[in-house]
Amino acid sequence: MPMIDVYAAAGTFRDPHTLERNLAAAVMRWEQVPDLPLFANNTAAFIHDLDAAAISNVAGDSNYVRVQVLTPSGVLDRDKQVGVVEELTEIVATAAGDPTLRERTWVLLTESPEGGWGIAGHANTNADIAALARAALEGR
Repeated sequence: MPMIDVYAAAGTFRDPHTLERNLAAAVMRWEQVPDLPLFANNTAAFIHDLDAAAISNVAGDSNYVRVQVLTPSGVLDRDKQVGVVEELTEIVATAAGDPTLRERTWVLLTESPEGGWGIAGHANTNADIAALARAALEGR
């Protein structure tokens, strides 16, 4: 149930909505959660269009993209981290129509602390989320 934030200069992406959907679906696949509304409805991406002057490296370049992925703690082991970073980088470059953007896309993986994943007004632990998933699977 990740939250994905993408920061880029305005106009970088021709179809931000499709980019959001592709990023969310990719992270959900890497998390390997069941295809349940609990996960699909609580996995989302947000595109933050910034003025180019709001982004800069040391040399003054502003043609970078930052993707921050927030997940519950422990859901991405090392293989999943490597895979999700590679795939999200590819999705971003493709969405921008610029293969060179792969070299300028930063992906940051962040874990929410145990009990710090709020859904429907409740701060869930990983055990809480697993219990919600089991209940949803049993109710199918």
